[in-house]
Amino acid sequence: MKVLGIESSCDETACAIVEDGKKIISNVVATQIPFHQIYKGVVPEIASRKHAEWILPVVRQAVEEAGITLNEVDAIAATNRPGLMGSLLVGLTFGKTLAWSLNKPFYAVNHMLGHMYAAHLQNDIEYPYLGLLVSGGHTIIAKVLDFDKLEILGTTIDDSVGEAFDKVAKYYDLGYPGGVIIDRLSKEGNPKAYSFPLPKLDKGEHRYDVSFSGLKTAVIHQADYFLNEGFEASKANIAASFQKTACNTLVSRLLRAVKDTGLTTVVAGGGVAANSRLRQMLSEEKNLNCIFPPLKLCGDNGAMIAGVAYHFLKRGETSPLNTTACARIPQFKRGLANLESFGRR
Repeated sequence: MKVLGIESSCDETACAIVEDGKKIISNVVATQIPFHQIYKGVVPEIASRKHAEWILPVVRQAVEEAGITLNEVDAIAATNRPGLMGSLLVGLTFGKTLAWSLNKPFYAVNHMLGHMYAAHLQNDIEYPYLGLLVSGGHTIIAKVLDFDKLEILGTTIDDSVGEAFDKVAKYYDLGYPGGVIIDRLSKEGNPKAYSFPLPKLDKGEHRYDVSFSGLKTAVIHQADYFLNEGFEASKANIAASFQKTACNTLVSRLLRAVKDTGLTTVVAGGGVAANSRLRQMLSEEKNLNCIFPPLKLCGDNGAMIAGVAYHFLKRGETSPLNTTACARIPQFKRGLANLESFGRR
């Protein structure tokens, strides 16, 4: 069963064709980074216009690289939530129109389910496991029970980890995208140069939650206060120390969840799952089976959307063609995520 998946939730126009939820036949990603670099962040209006310009050639390229015709595709899928509304509507509308014209089943897929599924495309992973979803818009620790069923244990109470990376990079004029640049620059610095504060969310319902607003404020406005004696106040040292603290924040909460649930398999997803220090820290944890997607599948891509849609196709479910986009999903509540948050409506 071949599924064509479209992803356009932010600033990548992506399309992939995946067979049986595992085999990537083609995977095309057109990035808009050069158009947003001057603004040091994504400009929604520019993003949606570029999606409208690129969606047809990207889909055509994916079909050509797969060596098939559109009639050989069994289903069409597209991201419908969450993300930038203008960007989502381009991919979703194109996907629905394509499905209608070909008389193929259509699937609207939650972007976050896609990121959580990305590692499955190249690994055989058994449920349940602990999921670490870390991106520019979301930071979630969850018990993953199935491809569309997550039990939320913890999330951020303010900024996402990816947002913190981008804002620190923007303040110090490091460039865009911030996460990639800080990761690269940190290799030139000393992570012990600054002792930035860790959030104190240790009890009750916040036991697995994270916070990055205080860390971001300390790095941007109070860095000199946290500089350790004998170290230079350099951007490389700031990047290395900030990255270490951000990753420590994530790993400490994740290991707490490992201890409490007894689950020793951890699957990461999202753009920040490409961070070299996070990968190193989790890989070095003894008795922990940590699975990451390949770097090319950490960012937004159509393969993860097609992969999720395949499992809905197996169930015999479809999304109605009046399905619309949703920029946000309801605030996460601890416990089993309901279909309002993670479904395909």
